[in-house]
Amino acid sequence: MYRRWIEAALLAGLALGTAGTLSAQQRQLSAPGQPSIMNEEDGATPAPPPPPAKPARSRGQTTAPPVFEHDPDLDAADQFAPSQLQGPLPAAVATPTGGEHTHTRAAARGTDAVMEPGAIARQTRPGKQQVVACSGVFGRDSSHVKLAMAFQSRNVAFTQVDASSGGKVMASVVFAKDPKRRLEVWWSKPANRSDTHLIVINGQSDWIAPGEVHLGLTLAELEQLNGKPFKLLGFDKDHVATLSDWNGGRLSALAGGCKVGISLRADPKTPASVLSDLPADRAFTSADTALRAVNPTVSEILVGY
Repeated sequence: MYRRWIEAALLAGLALGTAGTLSAQQRQLSAPGQPSIMNEEDGATPAPPPPPAKPARSRGQTTAPPVFEHDPDLDAADQFAPSQLQGPLPAAVATPTGGEHTHTRAAARGTDAVMEPGAIARQTRPGKQQVVACSGVFGRDSSHVKLAMAFQSRNVAFTQVDASSGGKVMASVVFAKDPKRRLEVWWSKPANRSDTHLIVINGQSDWIAPGEVHLGLTLAELEQLNGKPFKLLGFDKDHVATLSDWNGGRLSALAGGCKVGISLRADPKTPASVLSDLPADRAFTSADTALRAVNPTVSEILVGY
């Protein structure tokens, strides 16, 4: 399967090594209030005359541009402009053999969470989404350093993660202690912690993959995103089915050259006898009536290069 193929290549061929928003607030300073003058007829001492009015601004004078304000939540090294992370899109790459047979989740369309810092702080800024794109900090030429710059070094750990083969792989994990924001990034050069290999979305993660694919989608919803039915293999011993081919749909060709694979888990209430009629060694279409009856939903997404 796709993920096993990729992991085998990663483990066999590569040494596992260690290696906001620009606040443009413009403060509108209201002019201080004019002191009141007491009425002499009331017997009170007259108040001093008001200060002279400020000279009127000439017609051609422009307002000074807003001053850059450092975000107090970011370290000095983390203060950067979006243009520092936006690099050229990687060239399209062929899908590895068996690449469709992966336990994967997809990413959101063409936007990059790093380009909108609000997207990487979803809990504090409702309405923004955590999005993976095939460019920028999630591009093919990314690195652990770029992740640390985007999400702050304290939120990015280089640590061991589980591989489907049962082994361990060194990867950079973003927000490792927050199930909703957790994201794994595997490297083609783990010793250097560089060159994106896989981006893994699983568990309870809210991240959205290219094509607007996210955890919990049904077969019907995936078909709508893809624009047509797709192909997948039946359920394994863990009751998980895997994508085999997007069948030429929209999700088969993504800007930036990355590929998206998915795994779907059957409804826990599905009897084993029903799943045995949908084995992993057979291919099915997402429109298959028996497959739809099992009501599988996306349980893992892989974005690979």
